[in-house]
Amino acid sequence: MADITSIDSIRAALRDLPQPDRAAQDGAAARNGQLTKPPGALGRLEDLAIWYAGWRADPRPAIHAPQVLVFAGNHGVAARGVSAFPPEVTVQMVANFEGGGAAINQLCDAFGAHMSVHALDLETPTADFTEAPAMDEAAFVAAFAAGWNAVDPQADLLVTGEMGIGNTTSAAAIAAALYGGGAAMWVGRGTGVEGSALEGKIAVVDAGLRRHADRLDDPLEVLRCLGGRELAAMAGATLRARHLSIPVILDGYICSAAVAPLHSASPAALDHAVAGHLSAEGAHAELLAKLGKAPLLSLGLRLGEGSGAALAIGVLKGAIATHSGMATFAEAGVADG
Repeated sequence: MADITSIDSIRAALRDLPQPDRAAQDGAAARNGQLTKPPGALGRLEDLAIWYAGWRADPRPAIHAPQVLVFAGNHGVAARGVSAFPPEVTVQMVANFEGGGAAINQLCDAFGAHMSVHALDLETPTADFTEAPAMDEAAFVAAFAAGWNAVDPQADLLVTGEMGIGNTTSAAAIAAALYGGGAAMWVGRGTGVEGSALEGKIAVVDAGLRRHADRLDDPLEVLRCLGGRELAAMAGATLRARHLSIPVILDGYICSAAVAPLHSASPAALDHAVAGHLSAEGAHAELLAKLGKAPLLSLGLRLGEGSGAALAIGVLKGAIATHSGMATFAEAGVADG
């Protein structure tokens, strides 16, 4: 696949989507039917293993090299008071990620994932999307390409996370633009805004939707006009993973909103992805329903950073370990009924 150099190259990447290896899927399903357990006894773990096998073209796969990418960006709309924290926190948290002190660092260590942090022009926030498109075409393509280029072709699983004060506002605006229902349906507390601040956040999203109403029939324009650099990068990384046949675990509300334009542009674009968890951000359940994704975990998390998806690496590793490591009835000398 060629490099990402323009919006047209992104559209081309969305038209040319690799498919899973059906022979590997069929082989995994056949193996699953022979393992020393009653049919269906491992529930979704069985489906996950077969799904993963198809994307890795291996009926008896293993997970050796999970990759976690954390993208950081600053948002001009944060100046409108949509977050309980100031934009300076983005830079401070990037330093914390780099120093190994954040939750995502600990989860990556726990599940054997290699993590890298990508700060995207933090000194230049996106435009306030109530006044102008968040990114011009060059900035949008650059951010999307940053995600695309960050994926390690040797990885066998991908998680993307984010940091960016104000990015739940962008996520809500993207969801409202793609699926309708108005800002109030999609705006949540984010970092903890309440009362009049929450009402102001809803008003900001509504203003952004009005400002860009003539562009919202194009999912990539939705991401460009209402998103942020870190959201565009997450979308770029997720699409690149598809072209490398690397399965993806999606994180929470912001990650789901970042990749929703891919799904809107091409409904099969996220077939290589599963939802890691249901976050405590209120509209996440509705957004996952729009994407057709059932979460693996529901633990009340709302941290971002890729933390919920990183935790779900353990679930997928468990699915693959049982599928590939268990004995068949014939191997174990157990009667299969």
